[in-house]
Amino acid sequence: MTTDTVVRLLQKSFRVTLGATASLVEILQDPQRREANLTKLKTDLEELTQEWAEKGEVTEIEARNYVDNFIAQKRSEMSSASTTVPTTATEVKPASPEVQLELQELTAQLAAIRAEIERLRTEEHR
Repeated sequence: MTTDTVVRLLQKSFRVTLGATASLVEILQDPQRREANLTKLKTDLEELTQEWAEKGEVTEIEARNYVDNFIAQKRSEMSSASTTVPTTATEVKPASPEVQLELQELTAQLAAIRAEIERLRTEEHR
């Protein structure tokens, strides 16, 4: 058996199972179909297997389309959500006088440090 034959056999088995499951669901939902399918089951299993394979193929395609559409929808939602970032305005309260004084002192210290660094750099280059 070649790999292609095995893949086809597995695919047909999957589709037969899927079709049989879909038929079972239909049988459970519709009493008239129940009698027709039970009679059919007694007569020709090979024909029924082929019908299930076809029904399974259709069900597989429908399921794949549903999943693809679902994924595409989620991707578009995610991409639109990432492009539109909500912005919120936050109210900035004025700092207390103590904090403002401390900030001024720190700013002055930073300026003094920068000046010292510049002075040292110029001395090194001489």
